[in-house]
Amino acid sequence: MPPNLTKREIVLEIYEKTEIPQKEVVTTVQMTLDIIMRALAEGRNAELRNFGVLEVPKRRARVGRNPREPGVDVVIPARAAVKFKSGKILKQFLKKIDTAKL
Repeated sequence: MPPNLTKREIVLEIYEKTEIPQKEVVTTVQMTLDIIMRALAEGRNAELRNFGVLEVPKRRARVGRNPREPGVDVVIPARAAVKFKSGKILKQFLKKIDTAKL
């Protein structure tokens, strides 16, 4: 399995393709991520055409059980979560992946 993609790798690839100074690329990538995080924190979805949508569904409060103490109910509070829904082009790209190599 290949290693995870890092922010640093994204910066280096953009730098190599555009020759924009790395410091500017780092700033731009971080600003993009900050804008997305701020939108999600406000409860807005982040729609990146053909790539996907980051949504913030609210998870309802529910009762769970501690496996170590099955007789005791535990209240799990409501919370916000992040859900990713892939876009059309990403879905097409993923269909081409050989899952045997993963």
